[in-house]
Amino acid sequence: MSGNGNIDEGFYSRQYVLGHEAMYRMGTASVLIAGMRGLGVEIAKNVILSGVKSVTVQDEGPTAWADLSSQFFLKESHLGQNRAACSLQQLSALNPHVQVSAHPGPLNEDLILKFQVVVLTDSSLDDQRRFGDLCHSRGIKFIVADTKGLCQLFCDFGKEFEVLDQDGEMPVSVMIQHVSKDNPGVVVCTDDQKHGLTDGSKVVFSEVQGMTELNNIGPVEIKFLSYSFSICDTSAFNEYKRGGVATEVKQSCLIHFKPLTEALQDQDLLKMNDFGKIARHKTLHLAFQALHSFVKKEQQLPRSWSQSDADSLLAIVRELNKVTQLENLDEAAVQTLSYTAQGDLAPMNAFIGGLAAQEVIKLQACSGKFTPLQQWLYFDALECLPEEEDRPAESSFSAKASRYDGQIAVFGSAFQEKLERQKYFLVGAGAIGCELLKNFALIGLGAGENGHITVTDMDFIERSNLNRQFLFRSQDIGQKPKSEVAAKAVCEMNPQMKITAHQNRLDPDSEGVYDYNFFMGLDGVAAALDTVEAVYLDRRCVQHLKPLLEGGTLGTKGHTLAVVPHLTESYEDGKSSFSDAIPLCTLRNFPHRIEHTLQFQWARDQFEGLFKQTPENVNLFLDSAFVERTLSHGDAEALEILGGVWNSLEGMAAGGQRPSSWEDCVNWARLKWETVYNNDIHQLLHCFPPDEFQVTHMEYVVAAANLYGHIYGISGTRDLTAIRNILEQVHVPPFTPKSTVKIHVTDKEMEEDKKRGSDDADDDSNFHMDYIVAASNLRAENYDIPAADRHQSKRIAGKIIPAIATTTAAVAGLMCLELLKLVQGHQKITSYRTAYFNLAVQYFVLSLPSRPQDFEVAGKKYTSWDDFLVEGRRGSQQEMTLEDLFQYIKEKYSLNVCTLFYGTAILYVSEVVKMVTKKDIPPHRKMLVLVPSFAEDEDCEYVPAIRYLLL
Repeated sequence: MSGNGNIDEGFYSRQYVLGHEAMYRMGTASVLIAGMRGLGVEIAKNVILSGVKSVTVQDEGPTAWADLSSQFFLKESHLGQNRAACSLQQLSALNPHVQVSAHPGPLNEDLILKFQVVVLTDSSLDDQRRFGDLCHSRGIKFIVADTKGLCQLFCDFGKEFEVLDQDGEMPVSVMIQHVSKDNPGVVVCTDDQKHGLTDGSKVVFSEVQGMTELNNIGPVEIKFLSYSFSICDTSAFNEYKRGGVATEVKQSCLIHFKPLTEALQDQDLLKMNDFGKIARHKTLHLAFQALHSFVKKEQQLPRSWSQSDADSLLAIVRELNKVTQLENLDEAAVQTLSYTAQGDLAPMNAFIGGLAAQEVIKLQACSGKFTPLQQWLYFDALECLPEEEDRPAESSFSAKASRYDGQIAVFGSAFQEKLERQKYFLVGAGAIGCELLKNFALIGLGAGENGHITVTDMDFIERSNLNRQFLFRSQDIGQKPKSEVAAKAVCEMNPQMKITAHQNRLDPDSEGVYDYNFFMGLDGVAAALDTVEAVYLDRRCVQHLKPLLEGGTLGTKGHTLAVVPHLTESYEDGKSSFSDAIPLCTLRNFPHRIEHTLQFQWARDQFEGLFKQTPENVNLFLDSAFVERTLSHGDAEALEILGGVWNSLEGMAAGGQRPSSWEDCVNWARLKWETVYNNDIHQLLHCFPPDEFQVTHMEYVVAAANLYGHIYGISGTRDLTAIRNILEQVHVPPFTPKSTVKIHVTDKEMEEDKKRGSDDADDDSNFHMDYIVAASNLRAENYDIPAADRHQSKRIAGKIIPAIATTTAAVAGLMCLELLKLVQGHQKITSYRTAYFNLAVQYFVLSLPSRPQDFEVAGKKYTSWDDFLVEGRRGSQQEMTLEDLFQYIKEKYSLNVCTLFYGTAILYVSEVVKMVTKKDIPPHRKMLVLVPSFAEDEDCEYVPAIRYLLL
């Protein structure tokens, strides 16, 4: 929120997934976060970025060496000083709209009663019980989050909590093709894709003709039938004629919560996140209680990898289980909790901190958006631990007075040294990239003498980045590259870091920088970028046999993937080919959702066609080669482009469209409106005659006239009275629909006609969004689609991907947990996890990655990770000419051949992806290399040359 109570659109532009109402409510919430070690500061960072009214951080403790393993706002200079006080300045700088204060005193009832939301971290079970019961009785939302090597999360939203929108998704809207007159009636949808509704969903109908009874009944429950769905009894209704839209109605629900004291005894309140670990999570519910008992008795956590302490903790758990009576007690998990409880791991804190902060946001919003956790969640990544036979001696886990002590307590000092020797390449320094760099700094990745991190990102910092890319500050906006600022920020967190920042896009043009030698010098790669670039990066990693960490977010949804050479399939191999693209015929002629009027042809293509593409073509016309290039595109396209250029240059008096005055601009805008929103609609109705409907909007004329004038250097105005006076003088020619015009009903028709040659940075003051909003909403009115406000229009038209700090932190945490496995060199596929989650509904799927698919060549099996080499005929270069060699390969292997040069050696490499078996082989990997006899020359070093070409 800004100081005047309005939402700061520039700062929160990517957080629209929460909704305006939720953002307003969040701006009134006050939150207390107790405990400022790694987990507490992670939650505080995410909550402050989300935009609440105020956050108070509480901690009585002094900074210790172990805190530096995961508390990214503490430095060595803070050792011995209060953690909350030392974190205050950095936390306050995250968001100027949030009041942040520190409370270095004790946690007590008087303090808690001042807040609407209370979060406890690093707390005793006695405090959790006492303050949990207090909060429950007073209606204060209460969350407990804890990491002791493993993770625990608990939520209590009060006696009764109403959820109005369980998942936060846009309501499904489908266009109707037919409704049967039956019991039950069956609704058939026109969209080519599945409608997206599920059993129990409720819909309302509108614009149905014939069976008009549907338009007047309330929400109707549906039953899923693939591309159709059944509804109520329609046998007594009128016959269906045409049209209609079914729109999902979000259903509210009431959720009841138990206070922590009661919830401790209820195993049914456990939310599973890895269905291969159900018994383990049930055991951990007892193990965390036992851990509190151990600490209360011994006044310390179990010693790292101490067998005697592990046996003591297990005994307490067995005693607790006499009451709970779990059939499958995972005793190994209890012992591991004891071994690692001294640990403080940045990736674990990042993950559970993202989840906990998302629960805070649900509470803060008080708008009933998203489904809260009910009520316990346990998470472990025991697969990260060293394998039994590789486990070092107990002494290697002891504290070293090092910033990595919290990590050494779990993995030992030898592994820490290995982490510091790593050389990693991070592509992308945006939201996920910032979080990854922060985690890299905390765990010490590449921070040793021989270690190094290279990060590249070609973007510069914008204001909208500050809401989730927490390494950036307002003073960085403008001329500073993301990669440089991010690298500098994490070096301040950990001065031992060695980072080189680049501003290169990762594509074939940068292969001179990121070449064979560069990739072969890496230990691994992390991707924090979009899908297209991720596919290219994945190919480079497969070519060079390098592991890849990949992750992405979409609002509250996140996914992570580890690609391990020879062990898992690659990112590209596993990527779904599913596309949710909207058919062009729907966009052009039959829109039924606001997205259809904003995207592609409407209104973004309208804007680009009128105010961007044609002016650019006029500028290119000054180049003498422009006409020749244009003619090479084909007659139809050339005629369209050159005709547009002529119209733009020729004055209106001579039949062109070049204005000479402001009045000409208004005249043009009025006639363009007539064509697009009246004449074209009449033409559509002539071809498909239902009832017509059309409304005029002055906003369109104002925005279009001003944009058109700007192209020609003519000053416009927003003065509506003056524009109305001009409009009164505009002559609008009458329109008569043409019987010869064909309107495409499907994309197939459109493509067939094409083949037959049918001739048929954010600145809200520049009229760009004015035009797009007006054009889209006018189009929506033509089709009786509810209009979208400016905020929603900006998001859809710009194809802005929603992004929030909570999801980003959780994704980066999971990626770094996979990183710990990679660095240890785990080669069991059971050690790795592919993750998908949705924090809006606390939905988690952690599964084993897929193995690479194999294929057979010449009786041998290969995967996309394998090289295969076939030697050519022996003999001198003179005995086998190029033509002979090409023919030999073609006949024996059914391959075409290209020639590649490597220094003075010539090698012959296949470029086709099908062997005699006709099975597809990944084009970025499989090559058949034939080595002619002259490769035996010692000077040509053909072996590395072959390897290079294989890559």
